[in-house]
Amino acid sequence: MKRGAGPTAKGVGARLERREDARYLLGRGRYVGDIRLPGMLEIAFVRSPLAHARLCRLDKPAEGGDRVFAAADLVGVAGIRADSGLPGFRSSVQPILAEAKVRHVGEPIAACLAETRALAEDLAERVELDLEELPAVHDMLRARDPEAPLLHEHWDENAFLETAVDRGFEAAIRDAAVVVKRSYRTARQCMAPLEGRGCLAVWDRHLELLTLHSATQMPHIVRTGLAECLGLDHGQVRVVAPDVGGGFGYKGILLAEEVCAAFLAMKLDRPIRWLEDRREHLIAGANCREHAYEVTGYAAADGELLAVDCQAIVDSGAYSSYPFSACLEAAQVGSILPGPYKMRGYRCRTWSVATNKPPILPFRGVARTGVCFAMELTMDALARELGMTPEAIRLRNLVAPAEMPFTNITNKDFDSGDYPEALRRVVEAIDVQGVRARQAAQSGGSRIGVGFAVFCEQGAHGTSVYHGWGIPMVPGFEQATARLTPDGGLELRVGVHSHGQSLETTLAQIVYEEIGIDPAKVKLVHGDTAYTPYSTGTWGSRCIVMAGGAVAAASATLGERIRRIAAHLMQADPDDVTLADGMARAGSSEIPLAEVARTWYRAPQLLPDDVDPRGLEATEGYKTVRDTGTFSYAAHAVVVSVDLDLGDVKLLDYVIVEDAGTMINPMVVDGQVHGGAVQGIGTALFEEMPFDAAGQPLASTLADYHLPVAADIPAIRILHMETPSPLSRFGQKGIGESGAIGPPAAIANAVNDALAPLGVEMTEVPLTPERILRALARAREVAA
Repeated sequence: MKRGAGPTAKGVGARLERREDARYLLGRGRYVGDIRLPGMLEIAFVRSPLAHARLCRLDKPAEGGDRVFAAADLVGVAGIRADSGLPGFRSSVQPILAEAKVRHVGEPIAACLAETRALAEDLAERVELDLEELPAVHDMLRARDPEAPLLHEHWDENAFLETAVDRGFEAAIRDAAVVVKRSYRTARQCMAPLEGRGCLAVWDRHLELLTLHSATQMPHIVRTGLAECLGLDHGQVRVVAPDVGGGFGYKGILLAEEVCAAFLAMKLDRPIRWLEDRREHLIAGANCREHAYEVTGYAAADGELLAVDCQAIVDSGAYSSYPFSACLEAAQVGSILPGPYKMRGYRCRTWSVATNKPPILPFRGVARTGVCFAMELTMDALARELGMTPEAIRLRNLVAPAEMPFTNITNKDFDSGDYPEALRRVVEAIDVQGVRARQAAQSGGSRIGVGFAVFCEQGAHGTSVYHGWGIPMVPGFEQATARLTPDGGLELRVGVHSHGQSLETTLAQIVYEEIGIDPAKVKLVHGDTAYTPYSTGTWGSRCIVMAGGAVAAASATLGERIRRIAAHLMQADPDDVTLADGMARAGSSEIPLAEVARTWYRAPQLLPDDVDPRGLEATEGYKTVRDTGTFSYAAHAVVVSVDLDLGDVKLLDYVIVEDAGTMINPMVVDGQVHGGAVQGIGTALFEEMPFDAAGQPLASTLADYHLPVAADIPAIRILHMETPSPLSRFGQKGIGESGAIGPPAAIANAVNDALAPLGVEMTEVPLTPERILRALARAREVAA
């Protein structure tokens, strides 16, 4: 029987129902917005109405002015600094409250306090600002122009960093039979989690302890950032992340609002809470995804991909976000653009430019969604020039399974997989031949098309990767603590945070796999820096690999101690003791693990003389065999229908073939891939945060910022492959971001397949009706 199969399976590979669901479905979740403390005050921020301006004066109202706090009131508070270690990085400081200048719409200028949010907003409306408007930098393509106004006056141009990669490019292009050059754009997005950001700060004068309840993915990192900004020792700061309503990267940075709330709690000795509303999120919250690419692909006559040349610009906004910095996306573009393909030569230059927009941060999929879009559309363009099918040119260039492990042209170490087989399966499942037959017979006002995207996702990045990217936060060993409780249950403590990753379920399955304790008896403690080992947090598809490995290691160490005590109680050899289903067994003898726990905690006179004095609690650290990351991968295929009169795109069929290595819980993998795919569909068809020439955001409500809804999503079919990674404890790979990477490329390729006979090629997402209709009109003009 396959691992994890069967009706009573509970360990690795079992489709165990999520233990978290009952709490959430019954409304028993506890979020920052649910926490109310005596004497608590709410914050409303006065935010900049202009994208770029000098702050000449701030006048507090006569009544209530003692509850209005500006930058000058934040004595001793340092701004947020997130500097990259890469050479040439231009440093800047993000002020907690704007001082002499504002650099994007929504930047906080003053904090207003009252007993309710409504009263605080009334107070904020009475604060008067005198702003001298400056020209705004709104177009990332013009940000580096000599005449562009500087966001940070000590810089020589509006760019955080420029990077360059060259791997044998000039020699590789000499044999090119076909050259295609394209320009691609991906739109700026907001992440739109169900719950916005929020925090509640409390200062305990007796303990001299600041406690910040925050909707964050990274409690330990926020603790470090807070301590630095407020000049506190780490021991004086505790960060608690309660239930968090979706993260997606948006909740992976330290916020100026958190620092401000913490300072005010200390100053006033009262609990201070800030809850982000949706308008704040849309106009002032960090953004993502705004990329521009100039890509040239070179191929031989037989379809071999010889080389790729790329110039990429990432709009990083006004400030460098802590801890990932403004350069994470652009730095990744240069190293991951080649994707799953072999090539002889490669050249790429990237710029992280500064504009008068909110800063960017890594959204689900990070740079991979953009580079997949650019690379996969280029592959289709080469196929059209060569007269090949999209699937044929990919099969010609994908890394073959016999070549694994494979080091690609940018020194990415692919650990395992069968990329061509994933493509073959998705081609079969989507029924390409059937689509071609339907295309041959179609007529009327719509056209159908089929598109593909193949990619790999580096997850669970380790020390060498993040140090090489110059990120100020570098992950090391991931730790976990496992404690057998006096009644035979298990308490797990991990520094990562679970906010949709199902860690309360999957980590309990790993415990069951290692030492046989029922998942129902495993309690996960996470999200509290006072009780959990240090961790860089939940990001980069790392939890099931890194925290899962740490839990396995801690459970194994604990298991050895349990076996020695159980062997003594059963008068057996410790090597003969097995742990399963809550029991310790040796031959015909068995005792419950609860009896082992009772002996350690309550009857120590029965312990063996050589018992391990560290007891029934173990902390272990974990790294993968090689810390360059695991590489999951997937092939996406989609059939679309394009309405030629309305420009509307409908998804008729969607298939994903993915390989997450060994699946700890296939049901959870399905959920992650489904959820990611829906977000990717939003990127492809709907989501866009446009700005006008003055730097004003033009989608400040959900009436303007379009999110996908259930009616937009087809019945996505997911087919699994399982190629275990040789690097991780069970062969698992990170999969949390994978679903969001492929949809923009696959859908755009399908739309182009549908419209190619009409002379249309789309190169920008989202594929809105307006863009498609404009492209059709241009094609008709050219044809005329």
